[in-house]
Amino acid sequence: MSGFSAQWLGLREPVDHRSRNQALQVQVINYLAQVKTVYAGSVHVTDLGSGTGSNLRALAPHLNSIQYWTLVDYDQTLLQVARSTLLAWADSEIESAETSSTTIKNLSIRKLNKTIIVKFKCVDLLNDYQAVLNEPTDLITAAAFFDLVAKPWLTKFCASLSKPLYTVLTYDGNEKWSPPEIVDSDILKAFHQHQRTDKGFGSALGPTASECLQSLLRDQHFTTICAPSPWILNHQDSALIKQLSIGTAEAVREMATLAETVVNQWEQSRMHASRCEIGHIDIFSYKA
Repeated sequence: MSGFSAQWLGLREPVDHRSRNQALQVQVINYLAQVKTVYAGSVHVTDLGSGTGSNLRALAPHLNSIQYWTLVDYDQTLLQVARSTLLAWADSEIESAETSSTTIKNLSIRKLNKTIIVKFKCVDLLNDYQAVLNEPTDLITAAAFFDLVAKPWLTKFCASLSKPLYTVLTYDGNEKWSPPEIVDSDILKAFHQHQRTDKGFGSALGPTASECLQSLLRDQHFTTICAPSPWILNHQDSALIKQLSIGTAEAVREMATLAETVVNQWEQSRMHASRCEIGHIDIFSYKA
């Protein structure tokens, strides 16, 4: 399964948080405030492909005063980083006498007058997603996840899903770099080829993921709302622009469809781009 470094996830987190579609997020928050939750007076969220816990840090300040989160990831190292990062993010830790049966000890924290209890689960979602979906929860979340999966897996996932799903920052294939260059379209085409390679679930959906996910959810009679959440990067995001350029160039080189000199020149130019827009889609689905 394809992995991501904690450094890359940390670099993108501030941009991820500001790019989330706020109007759609408000709809999710209002929905949770109106429905009967698993545990009265609290909310339980299960986050798929949770990485270092960015989704929790973005959403938790807006939810109930008592929250239960289950962070699910294939990479145990990232889950360990998630625990330490959340502990540093918290206003305080709540000491608990509860013993944890999992490898990573549960975490109870206070943040902005919220009590947040976090469980960490190392799970291979390729094969074991059903067990995760069967557990009690009020909301399934994910961020920058579904563009990594294959259509056969996603079809089975949607057929098994019974709970509301809120997924953010799924790559949609749209990119605009400034100033524009003639080679941009060739680079993007090769990058999209790489996006569709196997990321651990079979041939990935890449930029077609959002459209496919919406269609599959509607087939399962989910009410589905989507909204744009593009990264809009400028000189204040120079470190992310640089790493994005390097990562894109590396992916394009792997495809070997463009001359090395062309890719190198594009990479050097884009590392110092003045502006960049990367398209994403946020989706909220639920059954009435």
